Amino acid sequence: MKLHVGLALLLALSTGMARAQESYSPDPPADPPAPAPGLPAGMSPTAGVVPGPLLPLEAAFAAMNGDRVFVKLLEHDRMSEANLHEYSSLRTYSVVNEKGRTTAQQIVQMEYHAPDHKSFSVKSGSGSSLIRSLVLDRLVQSEKETASGRAHGESAMKPQNYELRLIGEQDVGPYRCLVAQAVPKRRDRYLFEGKVWISSDDFGIVRMAGHPAKPLSFWLTRAEFVRQYKKIGDFWLPAEDETLAQMRFYGKKTLVVTYGDYEVNGKAIPPAPVSKP
Repeated sequence: MKLHVGLALLLALSTGMARAQESYSPDPPADPPAPAPGLPAGMSPTAGVVPGPLLPLEAAFAAMNGDRVFVKLLEHDRMSEANLHEYSSLRTYSVVNEKGRTTAQQIVQMEYHAPDHKSFSVKSGSGSSLIRSLVLDRLVQSEKETASGRAHGESAMKPQNYELRLIGEQDVGPYRCLVAQAVPKRRDRYLFEGKVWISSDDFGIVRMAGHPAKPLSFWLTRAEFVRQYKKIGDFWLPAEDETLAQMRFYGKKTLVVTYGDYEVNGKAIPPAPVSKP
């Protein structure tokens, strides 16, 4: 598993807001951006499905430890990487202020080609041009940089980077999941501390939530993220990211990325519905 967008969002936000502090000049008022696809007007996006009650591990998993979970998780990742040759999706990036107003939004087409190439093309943008330039454009650049190379290895969900501690089971929408505490093995800007929800059927990652293992910036006083995945054909691909950042002098900012219009290995595959309780 590569660096999830939550940490890339935080990196982009902290750096972008620092630059905005130095060069800020207000944009003229803009029309409110259109809501993200699939959301009614006025509704704030939220990251995926709220997990159900935490339950004890069933007998089939009671003897499983974190090392064994990693074995199954890495087996799943290897199988996915061997079969996922290409995919594309339409993404909506939004920055929301503490009053709930979307101050900037960008619609981006992303294309992935194995093993690690991603390309991005901006389809439209609205709201603050400063935030789009210093935060959203930087976010896309951060994801390009972490798709391969040193950052990819340092951020991967693997035993060299994390210890997993099973704490129980939860339902996340229609998926029964094993829940594990993710404990980073070092303080690193590319790692996080939090929880991971893993499908009990195929050991794909369904959800991740937490905060960076190391403070990212003077400008960032608090940072939390949630990433939700959905099953697209045989693959677990991102559904939604939500990142809450408390910025020094700027207040609270929420960054949301929603993913839709997936095409996988040359085929448009309608996703299974992800219902919210």
